[in-house]
Amino acid sequence: MESPSPIPEPSPNPTPTTPHKKTLLTSLMSAARSHSFREDTYLVSNLKPSEQKSLQNLRQSLQTSTTNTPSIWGIPLLDDDEKSDVILLKFLRARDFRVQDSLQMLLKCLQWRSDFGADGILDEELGFKEIEGVVAYMQGYDREGHPVCYNDYGVFKDKDLYERVFGDEEKLGKFLRWRVQVLERGIKMLHFKPGGVNSIIQVTDLKDMPKRELRVASNHILSLFQDNYPEMVARKIFINVPWYIRPEDIPVHYGGLSRPSDLQNGPPKPASEFTVKGGEKVNIQIEGIEGGATITWDIVVGGWDLEYSAEFVPTAEGSYTLAVERPRKIAAAEEAIHNSFTAKEAGKMVLSVDNTASWKKKVAAYRYVVRKSAAV
Repeated sequence: MESPSPIPEPSPNPTPTTPHKKTLLTSLMSAARSHSFREDTYLVSNLKPSEQKSLQNLRQSLQTSTTNTPSIWGIPLLDDDEKSDVILLKFLRARDFRVQDSLQMLLKCLQWRSDFGADGILDEELGFKEIEGVVAYMQGYDREGHPVCYNDYGVFKDKDLYERVFGDEEKLGKFLRWRVQVLERGIKMLHFKPGGVNSIIQVTDLKDMPKRELRVASNHILSLFQDNYPEMVARKIFINVPWYIRPEDIPVHYGGLSRPSDLQNGPPKPASEFTVKGGEKVNIQIEGIEGGATITWDIVVGGWDLEYSAEFVPTAEGSYTLAVERPRKIAAAEEAIHNSFTAKEAGKMVLSVDNTASWKKKVAAYRYVVRKSAAV
């Protein structure tokens, strides 16, 4: 099944022209420079009543779920104080204030820190003097006082160095410990105080980065940081972005379509890019879906800040259109949407991106897979 061409709906007003050609990657970089998530003040007084209740419930649930006194970064989590509030709110925000999901994430993080020995990692000598201050390191602050972590993996184009650092599973595991150590140094510089500096800045230089060779290491780092360091990066800034990086190669954490699980399924399915003009609504129609087939799709728009929806339109007359995903506003910092739907009858899937509330041209990417029913 060939990728369908996005169909723009007529715009009632003329749209302004854009003097420079944009790609999804430049859109993602622009969004990343502005912000990575809406940084919280962590002031309890600013929370909605339901969010304050979630904070209280998470602390109570944590108390009944552990037999010891849990702490992270030297901060006891059961103490009803500002520092513990900041940490608990990070886990709550990462799970949209769903208490049970936040609790499970927090408990897994506590177990990981115990198994990994994260609390004592700053005192370890891991033997990476060759790449200290080169590959990943903390240096300086931004204008708002956030510590800045610089990342530059271009040195690994040197095959000998690559082999010395990533040559086998043991070496990779040691490198991951070292990368966690660098992050923990940055966290040591945070305030964990409402209204204070509670996250870092990540600056990544992509010049000469051997992306294929580092795919496994990058996904390990991404998964580990997402699971155990929620809301720790205020902004991500990319420099020297190569032209050849495609949306399916960019991790979802950085605004692309790549997920750690993709590695289990071989090379990623290529994505198709398209433009959404200001004042325009674009419909992606995926036709020829048979009854019993399952369609799985990913879609992302650089800088989002528009409305998205998905519906299934049956072929048979008299059948009702199904709202698979109701129209909703997608915030600028949200990750790519990943969803699937199993059709009970033949029809087509329509993914809609509505940019009619903005005059800003945006670039998007999507991909999909249709798997037919195994039933005979």
